[in-house]
Amino acid sequence: MNSTPKNDFKRNWFIMESLVSKDFKLKYRRSVLGVVWSVLNPLLMMLVLTAVFSAFFKFDIENYPFYLILGNTLFAVMADSTSGAMTSILDSAPLIKKIRIDKVIFPLEKVLFQLVNFAISLIAVVIVMVFMQIKPTFNLLFLPLLLVYVTVFSAGLGLLLSALAVFFRDIIHLWGVVITAWTYLTPLFYPVSILPEWMLALEAYNPMYHYIFYYRDIALWGNTPGLVENLICLGMALVTFLIGLFVFKRLQKKFILYV
Repeated sequence: MNSTPKNDFKRNWFIMESLVSKDFKLKYRRSVLGVVWSVLNPLLMMLVLTAVFSAFFKFDIENYPFYLILGNTLFAVMADSTSGAMTSILDSAPLIKKIRIDKVIFPLEKVLFQLVNFAISLIAVVIVMVFMQIKPTFNLLFLPLLLVYVTVFSAGLGLLLSALAVFFRDIIHLWGVVITAWTYLTPLFYPVSILPEWMLALEAYNPMYHYIFYYRDIALWGNTPGLVENLICLGMALVTFLIGLFVFKRLQKKFILYV
């Protein structure tokens, strides 16, 4: 029976679902609290950062704990999914060598898995929202659109990293440094107002700055994102994805020689 695009899609989607399920079970295996950790982790991180930085920024940022948890949970989607995607081809080497499979599945599955974790972490966001008596507005309806932007951006970056890591293993160690630097360069726990003009100008080229600002706009400040901001977020996501996919497709035929 000849393969069709529809059949290929169904097969690839089934494989991705199976891999996500496997990763989910592995993550919480032998864990007493299990999936609750996906809720507790952002809450505990928020409490620690609030205790450390609130003395500096509590007068500059209203509802500081909520400001923190919004930034941290969204940034974690990108950081964790790209880190997982980066080693996905190397980790799947035994399977790649045994059967014929669309290799793009592996990095994309890591991004999808982190999206599931983000959905669970939203419980923590809601808890803080209720505790701080922040009223939701209709602008939260833009959240699925924001998740599309972040997912496409993370997928593109993950595809690029996963392809390069096969040939240059140093990238695996270097990426940890990049993520740490990126964390401090993005206003996660400090207000944008403290940035000098030259650094504020650089933030315009930081995709995570735009995505986190978008998230806070719809969830914390109750603002409706404008067309320009949506186009910027979409453009950064699409450009990154196309570059990542192009590099991945060009290099994937050589993976078998290096994994």
